[in-house]
Amino acid sequence: MSWKNFFTKEKKDDLDQGLEKTKKSFFSKIASSIAGKSTVDDEVLDDLEEILVSSDVSVETTLKIIKKIEARVAIEKYISTKDLKGILKEEISILLDESKNEDAIDFTIPKVENGPYVLMVVGVNGVGKTTTIGKLAYQLKKQGYKVVLGASDTFRAAAVEQLKIWASRVDVPIVQQGMGADPASVAFDALQSAKAQGADVVIIDTAGRLHNKVNLMNELTKIKNVMQKVIPNAPHDVMLVLDGSTGQNAIEQAKQFTIATEVTSLALTKLDGTAKGGVVIGICDQFKIPVKYIGVGEGIEHLQVFNKTLFVDALFKGSNLE
Repeated sequence: MSWKNFFTKEKKDDLDQGLEKTKKSFFSKIASSIAGKSTVDDEVLDDLEEILVSSDVSVETTLKIIKKIEARVAIEKYISTKDLKGILKEEISILLDESKNEDAIDFTIPKVENGPYVLMVVGVNGVGKTTTIGKLAYQLKKQGYKVVLGASDTFRAAAVEQLKIWASRVDVPIVQQGMGADPASVAFDALQSAKAQGADVVIIDTAGRLHNKVNLMNELTKIKNVMQKVIPNAPHDVMLVLDGSTGQNAIEQAKQFTIATEVTSLALTKLDGTAKGGVVIGICDQFKIPVKYIGVGEGIEHLQVFNKTLFVDALFKGSNLE
């Protein structure tokens, strides 16, 4: 059975609808720019460059795409504007492949010897970090995993309370010490508790403060070092949550967090409420970090595993370039 058959129609519809604003903005601009033109020439490429940048694909990634199309034009001499959709789709797919994105089909967690799989989640306040953790816990529990949450974002009382609400809603245990507690101490307790309970995965929420990168770096390093006293090689994944609706600001956040700590995966939230979905392409290309999850709606079921082929298919589905 192909991986496409694992995705329900409902999930595909959610993805299509979640990218609707991006598609409408992006492709309507391209369609307008090539109206009445039959071939891809310098003027078309100039317009395409402007459209990609304005769609938050990022300047660096846009120039890479344009150069590749220019090279194809130079070799083939004549490229119809009708072929532009297929060429764009192909080049974007290549960029996502280069960033080690997968055609994931479900929420799966690797098995780890001597303890649960440890996921440390980072990101600034307001990007949907804690909500993403709650939705991920729900999806993993639905797959049969035993999940424990650790409330190490102890600098905001609201963060701890929000995670407690999600833990109650999803019906998974949470380890917390309240506002002002040592984040590393909470992470240590969470791992010990998860190990004692025979949990499969423990998700650690951390504070999202970028005003002082040195403090952030020291804090995250301390959390890592303390966790490794319980489970060697923890955390197994450091996931950065970014708000897709912030466009270039999300790219800047990715720069800052990759300086502060080793980020190994990404989650992009709020893609359904923005026309800036192109930021996924720019972030993948610039940082070569795979996207694991995307948020395409407010519902608890609207966190999806990132499947690069389905994402590109949904992005180009129904586009009006023919």
